[in-house]
Order: sequence, then structure tokens, then C-alpha cells
Amino acid sequence: MLVIGHREVRDVMRGQEERILSLVADTYRLHDEGRTALPQSVFLRFPDSPRDRIIGLPAYLGGEAPAAGMKWIASFPGNIASGKERASAAMILNSTDDGRPEALIEASLISARRTAASAALAAGLLVTGPEPHGIALVGCGPINREVLRFVKVRLPGLREAVLYDTDPARAEAFAAEAAGTAPDLVFKVVERVEDALGSHRLVSLATSAGEPHMDLSGCRPGATVLHVSLRDLTVESVLGAQNLVDDADHVCRERTSLHLAELASGGREFIDTSIGSLLRGRSGFRRDPERTAVFSPFGLGVLDLALARWVRDEARGRGAGTRVDGFLP
Repeated sequence: MLVIGHREVRDVMRGQEERILSLVADTYRLHDEGRTALPQSVFLRFPDSPRDRIIGLPAYLGGEAPAAGMKWIASFPGNIASGKERASAAMILNSTDDGRPEALIEASLISARRTAASAALAAGLLVTGPEPHGIALVGCGPINREVLRFVKVRLPGLREAVLYDTDPARAEAFAAEAAGTAPDLVFKVVERVEDALGSHRLVSLATSAGEPHMDLSGCRPGATVLHVSLRDLTVESVLGAQNLVDDADHVCRERTSLHLAELASGGREFIDTSIGSLLRGRSGFRRDPERTAVFSPFGLGVLDLALARWVRDEARGRGAGTRVDGFLP
């Protein structure tokens, strides 16, 4: 068993945004081709702590180098108040020859960067008109920090980031930290979410909201909204938008905004296409420059799997990680 810790994962991923974007795009194409196995995620909830959960995402990825495994990711929003990260994660990879576990990988960075790369790919596909010069980030945590990193690679014309968080100090801290790594960007903290939504045609929502609380009336015409946290938008906002998803069967459950929209409308006709189909050029989707487009990614386990396999292979090649002998019988 090879155990790969956070520091080693970070070292492999450093400066590899283009590679990660390519891996995520290739994985979406394989998924759209039907070359994956992706059971529904398992949600472990706690009767005395309804906001907390641990999610298991099993997956199989086909192609030239098949992989199988599972991500086990915890979300405890209360951690933020005590100075801890909201999410923590581990990934296990299994041999596709005999099923034996081969690697245990710290996966918080894998999870955050596959999410951000997914959002950046969608942004590149959905933005209308000239390349946007700015982005609004609603929720100033680690996910939007990564979204900013990857969108900047995918849309290098970005020059401004408008920040909103229910905790203004958190937004200010985000701006100070991000300015050190992106000195070519101007950061602006606003006091109202409406000011953020209306500031640019590209918006990323990455909050810890458990119920819909936001409409899109304040967005600019033709805005692209990266609905990463899945539970921010009202049903009416979802039904009034052009909707792109990663997988309809996965995203329409567990009371996401799209699940609630399905329950309200009696179907999924409001979902226009999937990102895999769009990347393969087979969706027939046409972006309406006057309507808001919303990308709602559930977060597919095959993306974690693709990045974890790459991290494992790179770590092996560098002699990184800790080999644990005697783990198996």
C-alpha cells in the first residue's frame, strides 16, 4: 500500500493547472461515451448534526489505463468557525486486476481542484461575447480560491475579482491572500450579494448553503453562473435559465436546487445538456446571449479518480509517499 499525504499531493499538482484541466475534460468525454461506472454517491448524515455529512463516491474509469476507487469526503461547516477547513477527504485506489487496494491518498486538494477545473471548463464553454475581464466570487473559501486559479488559466483576460461573503472579514482575508498569488488582478470586496451578482458576466457560487436563498435577478444579461455549491439558487431561477450539468441523474437528488426544480416541474426538461456532451460537440446546445446560463456540477467521482491515478503515478515516479508493507494479508 502506498500512502500519499497532502504535502506530496500538493507538490505533484503545483503549477499543473493545464494538465488538470486536460484530465478533467478527457474524463468528461469518457463519461459521456459510457466508458465509466458511477454508482450514486452515499451520504452519511448524523441525526444530531444535520448540517454535517460524509459522502462516499465510488467510481470506475475506463480507457487506456482503467482505474477504480472511492473518495470519502466529509463536510462539516462548523469547522470554519474554529479555524479548520470545512472539508476533508481521502481517496483509495484499487487494482482493476485483482481488486486489492493499492494507494491511500489525502484528497482534499484533489477534490477542490477537480471541482475548480470543472467550473473553469464550463466557464470557457458558456461565456458569451468577448472574454470577460472579471469574475464575481460569492463565498470566499478554498473552493472559490481554486475556481479563481483555474478560471484565470482558462480565461487569461481576467483582471478583476469581486468578492462577497456573509463574513466580510473572510472576504478581506481572501483578497489579501489571493493578491499575493495573482498580482495582476484587482480585488474588490462588496457588502451585498446583489452587488457581486451584477458586477460581471461570470459568477461563481461556492457557499455552504443548505437551502435555496438566492435568485439571479441581479445578474447581467447573458451571465454565466458556476453553481458549484448546488443549493444556492431558487427553483424559479433554475427553471428560467439555460442549464448545464455534469450528470443529470447525480445532480437531481439530495435536495439540490436542480432536484427541487425537477420536483416542482415534474421533469428534467429544463436541463439543456451535459458538459461531456458539449465537450464532444454532440449536444446541439446553443447558448442564448440574452439568458443566464447555470452550470451545476454534482462532482463526479470519476474526476477524483482520474486526478488520484495521475497523482499516484507521479508520486511513484518521484519515489514519494510512504510504502506500508504488511497492510494486506
